[in-house]
Amino acid sequence: MSPELTVLALAGLLQVAQFGLVSVSTNLELGSKITLGPRDGGPLIDRLSQRNARLARAMNNHFEALILLTLAVVVVTLGPGSTPFTATCAWLYLAARIAYVPAYWLGLAPWRSVIWAVGFGATVAMILSALWH
Repeated sequence: MSPELTVLALAGLLQVAQFGLVSVSTNLELGSKITLGPRDGGPLIDRLSQRNARLARAMNNHFEALILLTLAVVVVTLGPGSTPFTATCAWLYLAARIAYVPAYWLGLAPWRSVIWAVGFGATVAMILSALWH
């Protein structure tokens, strides 16, 4: 398996871990009566504490970022193939996404945005590298 595919698999597991973290923290904070209910009171994220809402937003942000990473990995894998540069970009993306969760949870501004930009830039660089190769 290429390094890019390995990172994609690990990024998927990171998403699972984030989902678990948000699920547990939401259930602990709001209780199962609310989390298992019909949500007539609006989205759960609107009822969470500031920090738990940040965890949920970080998870949702990773869903969005994962789409672009998947596209980049597909383009690299079906296109010119893995290079040391694209592998480095993939690992940089994963490191940034791991760092993003506590940075967002702790409200580290502007570092959260800087970390996000590193992951986004690495993903775009993978796509451009595949096009130029």
